[in-house]
Amino acid sequence: MSSSPIIIGLTGNIGVGKSAALDALRRLGARVIDADKVAHQVMTPGSLAYEDVVEAFGPDILAADGSIDRHKLAAIVFADAGQLARLESIVHPAVERAIKDEIDRAREPVVVIEAIKLLEGRLRSLCDKTWVISASEQTQLARLMQQRGMSEAEARRRMAAQSPQSWKEQQADVVIRNDGSLEDLATQVARAWRGITDRRPRTEGRKNSDSPSSPPPTKLS
Repeated sequence: MSSSPIIIGLTGNIGVGKSAALDALRRLGARVIDADKVAHQVMTPGSLAYEDVVEAFGPDILAADGSIDRHKLAAIVFADAGQLARLESIVHPAVERAIKDEIDRAREPVVVIEAIKLLEGRLRSLCDKTWVISASEQTQLARLMQQRGMSEAEARRRMAAQSPQSWKEQQADVVIRNDGSLEDLATQVARAWRGITDRRPRTEGRKNSDSPSSPPPTKLS
């Protein structure tokens, strides 16, 4: 029987470059699960969370073909913390179920779960190690405006809606600073990857969100 994979939880705030870190991990041989993409999938018509989301936010969020228009939904939830929490209470349990199923199917030695709300939700309990990608506020802002076409006001609103990066870094086993080039990021990811070869049993490595304290993270820069 093959051993269970090592599960890395990867997170960080918007605009820090998580997608680039995931690309580097794929090249190293990891199976990557993007929780945001899973969230999209569970909200498609006929999927786990579709009917509950439509019931909660009304038919005005629907596109002409009956699918959920994510831009309309985002305009609602990112303007109101209560509405965002309402959406997450519907979608997150469905995402967790889908991710557990994908982990069970994995044959790779390492599985990476990327989730922007990893530390705030139950996905954290699935992970042996937590990696946080971090960047300066100036870098985040520039990326959101240049790469995603957001206005400065919209970018700042998205950034402000998330948990502080400093808090996320304090919860991490590994912190990777991503204010530089893609080559620098890949070097840091490879270094952290080598660090997981000294593998501990999964039950020792998993974090509990109620743990009173954690060892200081390894900071890579």
